[in-house]
Amino acid sequence: MSFKVSVPGSGHEFSIENDEKVLDAALRQGVGLPYGCRNGACGKCAGDLLAGEIEYDKELRSLAKDAEKQGKALFCQALAKSDLSIAVREISAASDIEPRIMPCRVESKQLLSHDVMQIMLKLPEHERLQFLAGQYLEFILKDGKRRAFSIANAPHDDNLIELQIRHVPDGHFGDYVFEGMKPKTMLRIEAPLGSYYLREDSGRPIILMGGGTGFAPLNGMLKHAFQIGLQQPIHLFCGVRAKRDLYMDDIASRWAEQYQNFQYTPVLSQPAAEDGWTGKTGYVHAAVVADYPELSGYDVYMSGPPPMIKAGMELFYARGLPQSQIYSDSFEYSDDALLAMGITKPGS
Repeated sequence: MSFKVSVPGSGHEFSIENDEKVLDAALRQGVGLPYGCRNGACGKCAGDLLAGEIEYDKELRSLAKDAEKQGKALFCQALAKSDLSIAVREISAASDIEPRIMPCRVESKQLLSHDVMQIMLKLPEHERLQFLAGQYLEFILKDGKRRAFSIANAPHDDNLIELQIRHVPDGHFGDYVFEGMKPKTMLRIEAPLGSYYLREDSGRPIILMGGGTGFAPLNGMLKHAFQIGLQQPIHLFCGVRAKRDLYMDDIASRWAEQYQNFQYTPVLSQPAAEDGWTGKTGYVHAAVVADYPELSGYDVYMSGPPPMIKAGMELFYARGLPQSQIYSDSFEYSDDALLAMGITKPGS
């Protein structure tokens, strides 16, 4: 049996299945109810039950009673026994989520390509990270320096935090990730950060353009879009140098077969002779305008190297894209990486 949950303050409605928690049902359908732990320990999911009947699992009744004494319901643990009407602060923008500094543990590492490593992070047992699809985190290192990486998973899939880290020659953190970091290593992060996230209420067709590991935040955006059932056309362009630099290409290709509103175009700027490449070549932003010469009706998301972002903006503005419809995340190198490559910043 399923019930309907309405949130009069926003006008949102979603369905909830038998034995499904209210928060789980909301996140599954793209309604951003707040939370901090998803196990009833922190109380950040608490809100008002305006109408209807809920219950809790037996072992959580003491927590539920504490909430009820304050006139609140714990939606991360509440089960619906009827249609519900609730009042709760919803998450719709980055400013609605306060970044937190917290410890984490390296759960696993997996090489995705010759120079891209997938890192899965685990938060403490009673913690979960709420974020918007496309945001990033920062590692806080022992010397106080920070390294920023995009969160590559979707908000509904928050048991672990996924990162996709490219090995750049900084001689420090990049080498450590690939050679020194071990499972169960403890680290400190601040998250979520950034205003680069999927604007799911727009309704305009979406173009996603990633260079290198710029695919990471787009991966999270796409999984979120598929999860909540966005219907507008979505076209992903991934630009790399040669075929060996493409990673998760098979997954993107499967998505193109699975979802009728999704297209995927990989673009190689310098394909190797042994690649046998018959797809698109050149710069990825040029490939975008070749397919979409007039961009005024689109939302465009770009993530990757600064030169790609700059060139893309200049070209897309010239093709009619309003500034209010372009979102970008420029992957700046750390000072250590720039020095290792013989590059100094102005004034340094």
